[in-house]
Amino acid sequence: MMLNTLKTTSLCATLAWAVQSSQAAVKLPHLFASHMVLQRETTVPVWGWADPGEPVTVDFAGQHRTATADAGGRWRVQLDALPASAESRTMVVTGQTNRVELSDVLVGDVWLAGGQSNMGFPLNSAHNAAEVIPQALDPELRFFSVARLTAAAPAEDCNGQWDLSTPATAKNFSGVAYFFAREIRLDQHCPIAVLQAPWGGTDIETWISLDGLSQNPPLTKVLDRWHKAVEQSQAVRLHPELAANYLADLKKWQAEVAPAFNAATKQYNADKAAGKPVGAKPQPSRPEPTNPDPMGVPSPSRRPATPTVNYNAMIAPLRPFALRGILWYQGENNGSAGLEYRTLFPRLIQDWRGQWQSAGFASAAGLPFLFVQLPCNGADPVPVAKSGWPWLREAQLMTLAVTNTAMAITIDVGNPNDVHPADKLDVGRRLALAAKKLVYREKLVASGPLYQSFHPEAGGQVRLTFRETGGGLTIGQSPWYAPGVKPFSKDRLTGFFVAGADRNWVAAEARIDGHTVLVSSPQVAQPVAVRYGWANSPAGNLYNKEGLPASPFRTDNW
Repeated sequence: MMLNTLKTTSLCATLAWAVQSSQAAVKLPHLFASHMVLQRETTVPVWGWADPGEPVTVDFAGQHRTATADAGGRWRVQLDALPASAESRTMVVTGQTNRVELSDVLVGDVWLAGGQSNMGFPLNSAHNAAEVIPQALDPELRFFSVARLTAAAPAEDCNGQWDLSTPATAKNFSGVAYFFAREIRLDQHCPIAVLQAPWGGTDIETWISLDGLSQNPPLTKVLDRWHKAVEQSQAVRLHPELAANYLADLKKWQAEVAPAFNAATKQYNADKAAGKPVGAKPQPSRPEPTNPDPMGVPSPSRRPATPTVNYNAMIAPLRPFALRGILWYQGENNGSAGLEYRTLFPRLIQDWRGQWQSAGFASAAGLPFLFVQLPCNGADPVPVAKSGWPWLREAQLMTLAVTNTAMAITIDVGNPNDVHPADKLDVGRRLALAAKKLVYREKLVASGPLYQSFHPEAGGQVRLTFRETGGGLTIGQSPWYAPGVKPFSKDRLTGFFVAGADRNWVAAEARIDGHTVLVSSPQVAQPVAVRYGWANSPAGNLYNKEGLPASPFRTDNW
């Protein structure tokens, strides 16, 4: 598979060959398969390939639709909106010379889950896996897992399969997406499906289409990286010996170096996650070979870094499958570029909505987009960070200005010593709360407190106001603590810092006053700025009474 990717650099080309070679046979994307779930209460596109000019019929739930394949061999029909149904039904697609039957098709809500490793973190690694997995039998909860591939241009199909939730299958589902879907199942009492398409260690730029990067104003720095990668990829295609040499070297490395290196890395990660002292991070006895094609699948320990390649192979083939909404958990790989993320993240949302809409999903313009704000992780040499993840979290917070978005605040359920915290239950639950309010229009508190305004008062005090205070502000506790992490203070607010005009930050005294917080310090007579939770791993304990933590924030723009 890797060699094929190196030679073609495009799943599009491979798929086009496959379609042309299967003369007179109607064909469907892998996404349309037995056990799939169709989106309820909206028009549902169904598409595939056949001979140019070939008539195709689709029959499902009493609807009979016809289409004719165009000059490129593509066809598409639209099913009228269907109510939710757990009835196991068959979809029949008929061409001139063959008939495809898809069995056990349900109708409910379909969510797309994307991002990097914390979205891909499997259920069997969650802190409560031993309790949850044996109870994971639910035939109305289903996942379609998209294979991790790259492509130089948007692909028309992807590898993947549908699985019903069982203890044997659910252990490999995204933990965050599973807990989210399980919660929505209980709330909506209808089939729930997740299209699971994350890849650990990937930048957000890899998930944005070329069209998205090129929109006005174009993201010129990212596009420059894409153009350079195209040139390098073309050079590899002109010299196939580069790919052959790489694969031979990789095979040798995996046999001679990888076993010892992987074992040492596993032990290092386990010790670090447990809070044990660790030395330098293990290094292989010789470097792992690097794929010479930046558009191709990278060598095993590396991740795609070329703009667009994950979108092309893993997201583009899903369009325009009807969705209820999108779940997104990413940002760790962009953690040092929070200011750039202010532009990149809204651009991705705009791009995906536009891609679904232009591909033929009529309801895509305001497609709900729910995302996870990064939790705590990493050491803090100073109590108020000068760089790093706080700016990335701020960019995520700012993205709430984009319509039909919601954010799950998870600052309290991270792990300072491990970028992959094991509590995915609370992340999934908080995403589900956001969905219940934003998508299902339930009247509930779905977010922790969000900073609203700053008001200096007499005596060197500052009054901070918030929205999403729910039943009121309170000193709270995290529902989960990583190994070795001390619980938050229960008797005083922590995590607040103030500064005067000299921009020197000092720890602040803070107290709750109704739905506001009063902040001051005897060291700062005239405070001009406040920051809360502004660190990689802050110990802030401001919550609302619904048990949801406040988002980190700053009142300044320094």
